[in-house]
Amino acid sequence: MKDTLKHRGMRNKLADVLEEKGITDSKVLGAIRTVPRHLFIDSSFEGHAYQNKAFPIAADQTISHPYTVAFQTSLLQLAPNQKVLEIGTGSGYQTAVLLHLKVKVYSIERQLELFKKTSLFFKKMGYRPKKLIFGDGYKGLPEEAPFDRIVVTAGAPEVPKALMAQLKVGGRLVIPIGTDEQIMTLFVRKSAKQFEKKTLGSFRFVPLLENKN
Repeated sequence: MKDTLKHRGMRNKLADVLEEKGITDSKVLGAIRTVPRHLFIDSSFEGHAYQNKAFPIAADQTISHPYTVAFQTSLLQLAPNQKVLEIGTGSGYQTAVLLHLKVKVYSIERQLELFKKTSLFFKKMGYRPKKLIFGDGYKGLPEEAPFDRIVVTAGAPEVPKALMAQLKVGGRLVIPIGTDEQIMTLFVRKSAKQFEKKTLGSFRFVPLLENKN
């Protein structure tokens, strides 16, 4: 598949829809207008790639609604060169949106099939996260901590303590919490032991799986 003027026009329409739905961060909307979402999904869905829909990808996972990607990214309040930990690389679309915003992305994926597929795709497309890791998102990435921002792209029954510990003071963690349905939750680290918590509506994600061994 190629990225054509038609695709760009569809992206602009999608960004307009997201703006109508309340996404106001111009840099995030700029990323939505730029990143070719149709290249991150199966070609059979190409005609629907710029609708506000989720689609299945490999390993029984999904690529999130564009609104969800834009909403989570907006909550992070990103600035260039910040260290961002992404839990759940998936198709790589969220990763690409983050990279467009000029942050240093460390992304963890626990599904080997997706990890291999997305790693190859990133090389082909020229996307360069700082690190792409096959591993357990519940554990975070302690060797690279602390992080300015952490975003979790799967539904967690509770907040992994390791992720809280790896967030800088002043940092922001965005995570959907719940089982069947999740509540988007923002944590801002105020001090070594104090976090401010905000809940921001219901969403649906695939579950965040933990390696029990």
